[in-house]
Amino acid sequence: MNHISPDRARQVLDRARGQRIAVLGDFMLDRHLKGAVRRISPEAPVPVVEIDSEMTLLGGAGNVVQNLASLELVPVALGAIGDDQTGRTLVQHLEQAGADVGGMVKCPGRPTTEKTRVIASDQHVVRVDRETVTDLNPAEEDQLLGALDQVLPTISALILQDYNKGVLTERVIASAISLCAKHSVPVSVDPKFDRFFSYRHTHLFKPNVREVERVLGTRVRDDDQLLAAGRALFDRLQPERVLITRGEKGMTLFLDRERFEHIPTRAIKVHDVSGAGDTVIATFVAAECGGAEPVEAAVLANYAAGVVCGEVGVVPIERQRLIEVIAHSD
Repeated sequence: MNHISPDRARQVLDRARGQRIAVLGDFMLDRHLKGAVRRISPEAPVPVVEIDSEMTLLGGAGNVVQNLASLELVPVALGAIGDDQTGRTLVQHLEQAGADVGGMVKCPGRPTTEKTRVIASDQHVVRVDRETVTDLNPAEEDQLLGALDQVLPTISALILQDYNKGVLTERVIASAISLCAKHSVPVSVDPKFDRFFSYRHTHLFKPNVREVERVLGTRVRDDDQLLAAGRALFDRLQPERVLITRGEKGMTLFLDRERFEHIPTRAIKVHDVSGAGDTVIATFVAAECGGAEPVEAAVLANYAAGVVCGEVGVVPIERQRLIEVIAHSD
């Protein structure tokens, strides 16, 4: 079943509306400086960008929060910020999105992750990062896990969003999964390379195909290789489900170690794949909270990814836009 009707999509999203979903992971602030190049610097053979506008946006786990909010759920943000203006701006954006920000832990001496992109005439010229990727210290881990423990009775699901910035430490990962198991809260994971195999016994494990190939040291080019990779992930991590996003090939949902379903991409025109993985996990989790079966949730997430890939820049999926796209699909 690689289709979902607009009526069914609306029903699922209506049921999900207002449910609280926690997002625990690496929050970032994206800063965009836009301008034009009219000359080359006399100091070095580099373009001089004359800035016309500046804007800040949520990045990393913050994009998952934005997607959940756009689908009309209530995100609960759990992460780390520095005692700096960047952190304050990031929290303001989370609040504007309607997120519960009580679990954003302030860490003095740790800068808030900020990625500044300089864009000239719609061309990405350079990116400047301010961040630390060292692990949280034990006291900061305690604060973060305490915040999670406090909200667990109020949430329907937890998303662990890992960008290898030091928030999702071995202890935080293991403790978060254990706490959620005690409260019967499903955990979905968007992993990164460093602690890929630390996410054991989760509800959903959602890597992209590049991450799978790198950590397994293999190629995933056909169904046999895909099935072998899926089985390896089940053997190592023992999740309930595995969802592998595959770029232009769509995604593949493993219902168990042996059964999988291919879901072809719904992207009509790809402008920018940035943030598509965030949209996928947010939409999948939202759909399951609304009563969707796993394949239905994956199909809905696939439609959502197709929509955001057709936009320039990182944009969240909007509920009504998603339903309209499904209604006009074949």
